[in-house]
Amino acid sequence: MTEQMRVTTDDGVGLAVEVTGTGAPLVMIHGFTGVKDDFSDHLDVFAHDSTVVTFDLRGHGESDKPESGDAYSFDRLAADTFAVADALGLEHFRLFGHSLGGMVARRVVLGAPSRIDALVLMSTSAGRPSGVDPELVDVGVAVALTEGMQVVRQVLDELDPLGTFANQRVRLERPDYEDYGRRNFFNVPAVAYAALISDIAYQPDQLAEMRDVTCPTLVIVGEQDNAFLPDSLALADVIPGAELVVVPDAGHSPQFENPPVYQAAMERFLGRVTATARGEVAT
Repeated sequence: MTEQMRVTTDDGVGLAVEVTGTGAPLVMIHGFTGVKDDFSDHLDVFAHDSTVVTFDLRGHGESDKPESGDAYSFDRLAADTFAVADALGLEHFRLFGHSLGGMVARRVVLGAPSRIDALVLMSTSAGRPSGVDPELVDVGVAVALTEGMQVVRQVLDELDPLGTFANQRVRLERPDYEDYGRRNFFNVPAVAYAALISDIAYQPDQLAEMRDVTCPTLVIVGEQDNAFLPDSLALADVIPGAELVVVPDAGHSPQFENPPVYQAAMERFLGRVTATARGEVAT
């Protein structure tokens, strides 16, 4: 059973939230221009043993879209994550972040480590991604604010910065996949796009700080995700005891591009975390 609700943040922004399943809480944060439905294919499986919380980031999906660029930042998105957890009475929770969502999750775990029981970082980085050129980002920001998202989309279609063989295969196998992504993209206002992509390009490097993460951690990345593979490997290397899963035949979105491997990795990790919490022998 899925419960849909709306959480209002301290600055009055309404966030669309879905809660599915029973068990230890798992809060999942989607990526840039994504939506909470990015995790829908596997919710039923994870919800067998977890209370899965997904929500649309502000400026995305069914959540409110403030008109000022000042309303968007990684710190603001981290605060929104806490707002969702607090509204649900979650003092402790497991946290998953994909891409931009992983950058937000990083701020959450570094800001309140005692609240995070386990961490999953997928296709993300500890600072500016190695595959991101700040000068190109500056151009994208200017285009978004002056010419609009339609022109930005045309440029991205030409450059295809996250394009991989795996992504191309999914587009062929799932005829609705490309339309799904485009709908989500055009639902993001230009001010939100500009502010958040700037944060992606100019965020401070927190790799050294990630050495202080003590909760069980899983790092997932697609083997074809050239823009984020080096950064994911670096995260797995510095976080004490982190498990690394490099997903074969997958790019930036393993949950779509190689679902069985992604799902198996998540189930194994969450199972071990649960067994440890119960004092059982983890396998």
